[in-house]
Amino acid sequence: MGLLVDFPEEVTLFTDSNELKTVAIVKLYELGRLPSGKAAKLLGISRVEFLELLGKYKVQYMAPFSGEELLRDIENA
Repeated sequence: MGLLVDFPEEVTLFTDSNELKTVAIVKLYELGRLPSGKAAKLLGISRVEFLELLGKYKVQYMAPFSGEELLRDIENA
């Protein structure tokens, strides 16, 4: 599945489509809609690398709130 977004030529938001994907996944994580393990998997990086990436976008790590969420996050790592 893909997403096509047209921006005016004078708007340079991202250097490439990979950066847009990264920003979208980081934002979904920040909103609590994507666990860190799954986010890392979607980006093709380790969970540790994803957690380090959060700093670049000034997003804080959010520990899972329940044991079930923690297990799901570990499974997706």
